[in-house]
Amino acid sequence: MMYRHRMKKPLTYPSVSPVASVLQDRSSEPSDGVSKGYGAMVRTQIYLTRHEHEFVSAESRRRGEPMAAVIRAFIDDKMRLPDAAWERNPMLETSPEDPDLDLPEDAAINHDHYLYGAPKKYVKNRGKWVFTKIVPSSQG
Repeated sequence: MMYRHRMKKPLTYPSVSPVASVLQDRSSEPSDGVSKGYGAMVRTQIYLTRHEHEFVSAESRRRGEPMAAVIRAFIDDKMRLPDAAWERNPMLETSPEDPDLDLPEDAAINHDHYLYGAPKKYVKNRGKWVFTKIVPSSQG
């Protein structure tokens, strides 16, 4: 608080948010006013060519939305994963069986042992795999 010359009342200044660059998109925010997470927006600046600017401006007028909303919609479209990614994804298919493949049953959990010669981290005890305490070697 500061006092001005010949004034009886102190001057008070409004508090400023510590993060002034975070904006709220009221259309996508929940009604409880939560401003953390994906709903919070970060102010940024981009450079567009004249043709890009004209395109976004025309699209903005056509939709009746601000240019920022149009650009966010374009970005959201690119971020959306197409349904075909879930339908024809080879990473989601089961692995083919190889009858000639002969791996130890603990190859997945003790891979460092089989690849690099490290001590085994898991051993089978009464039918269950349990973590073993690894004693560091005194090599130096």
